[in-house]
Amino acid sequence: MADPIRKGDAADVGQIALVGLFITALATAQVTASKLLAFGIPLSLPHTGDTLILPGAALAYALTFFASDCYSEVYGRRAATAMVNVGFAMNFVVLVLVWSTIASPVAGNSPVAASTFETVLGASTNIVVGSLLAYVVSQNWDVFVFHRLRAATDGESLWLRNILSTATSQAIDTVIFVTVAFYVAPRVFGVGGGLPVSVIFALMVGQYVFKLLVAVADTPFVYGVVSLVERYEANQLE
Repeated sequence: MADPIRKGDAADVGQIALVGLFITALATAQVTASKLLAFGIPLSLPHTGDTLILPGAALAYALTFFASDCYSEVYGRRAATAMVNVGFAMNFVVLVLVWSTIASPVAGNSPVAASTFETVLGASTNIVVGSLLAYVVSQNWDVFVFHRLRAATDGESLWLRNILSTATSQAIDTVIFVTVAFYVAPRVFGVGGGLPVSVIFALMVGQYVFKLLVAVADTPFVYGVVSLVERYEANQLE
């Protein structure tokens, strides 16, 4: 497989689209993390039984790894690391905008009450601390592992580095986020109500199984997106 593409000053639609997808999924994950979801499954797993329990941000956050792996493959490690770290900074922009809107006075004819708006969008301290810490560690690990595997396979076996980099980084993300957001931070900051250990393990299992399934299922789409972007870039360079 060819080396990552290096572009000049021309507008890069593929690059903008992947960065846009990454940031959109990241912002969505930030505002949907506090809702817990439950999905029935046809088998019983340790700690979670026949129901997968996971944070509402699981799907959106899984999409960020899809976008970062595509971006890493086409544009290289330095560009992917830059995108991840800029995304980390953008988390704070999202929080400032949401919290400033919560703090602003509500109109008398607002269809959504101020208390309802704050309850739905006002991420608690435990969610913020857990998600930011999990993000900065797991996303940088994902880029690092992806490119170590790329070097080890001489640019071949994209499916292998997509699955392994995502599987390991998602495990790191799951353990950090669930532990900090739902166990450590509530007890340290006295907010959010810490969950029992049994529920903590159920959340870890449910979230990781879901993310692992997404990592396997999105592999054909990674090949498709990378091929599409590389063909587009090749045409631009002609």
